[in-house]
Amino acid sequence: MKTLTVLEINEVLKGIVIGKTNHKITAPEQLEIASETEIAFIGNKKYEKFWKDSKACVAIVNEDISIEPGENKAFIKVKNADLAMCQVLEMFAPDAPKFSHEVHPTAVIDASATIGAGTKIGAGSYVGPNVTIAENVTIYPNVTILDEVTIGKNTIIWSGTVIRERCHVGAYCILHPNCTIGADGFGFSPCPQRGLAKIPQIGNVVIGNNVEIGANSCVDRGKFSSTIIGDGCKIDNLVQIGHNSKLGKFCIMAGNSGLAGSVTLGNGVIIGGSASIKDHITIGDGAIVGAGSGVAADIPAGKVMLGYPAVEARSALKQWAILKRMAAK
Repeated sequence: MKTLTVLEINEVLKGIVIGKTNHKITAPEQLEIASETEIAFIGNKKYEKFWKDSKACVAIVNEDISIEPGENKAFIKVKNADLAMCQVLEMFAPDAPKFSHEVHPTAVIDASATIGAGTKIGAGSYVGPNVTIAENVTIYPNVTILDEVTIGKNTIIWSGTVIRERCHVGAYCILHPNCTIGADGFGFSPCPQRGLAKIPQIGNVVIGNNVEIGANSCVDRGKFSSTIIGDGCKIDNLVQIGHNSKLGKFCIMAGNSGLAGSVTLGNGVIIGGSASIKDHITIGDGAIVGAGSGVAADIPAGKVMLGYPAVEARSALKQWAILKRMAAK
């Protein structure tokens, strides 16, 4: 078990240590349930009240903390406790699952595929014709990578993921279990003979660098050209991204949210959980769509939208307040 002292942790955080403790730290933990050998976090002043009952021996705190650590306890003051928490979690992170072989004997790799140095491929995985995988990629067991896919360096692909033909994944990405890249877009047209005729989806998906896509999420291929996920985007579990949608850089989509076809998100857009965006909508840079909202019209940059249908947050809150007063009469 890894143990660290307060001073060893602060060598990385570069904060200011207040107080003193003789406990060695064995793990990070939530403030309310931490033991006396664990380190906790106070990222907001509203959580200061929980410190007096916490058994944690150390807390990472912001510089504006208004309480003292107490006997045999310490604070590490930093500019941003949330970012410091990320560093501490990295210090205590367990090792990733190990590979018994760099390329497992049961993996099926087409002779035309190019595999970069240091890449690991787990049991039962399939790599198709003319695939190009850069160096130091990690492919866990039972991943399917079809024809002409490219994958950038240091990307991690977890078990059950399917990357369909001609799609491109950037460097330093993480694809979590069972996500699907490049499934057919949802396209059908009324047809007298067949009821609904399937519209061929002949495009692909292009994913930038440092993108993370959660478990069981799906990014559909374009009907004509590409569905695009910009650099640094973070996609939660159970998210649907429709064909020909385009996400700018550093967008966030929370769980169970979805984009219909041909939606455009600017840079830094945040989509809350279970929000749904109608097809051919454009959402400007830095806009926020609240959880459970339904967007049926374009949103200018920087706006915060709530409700179903989504309206500006101030309007939504006024409407809800009026409804609450009416219900109370």
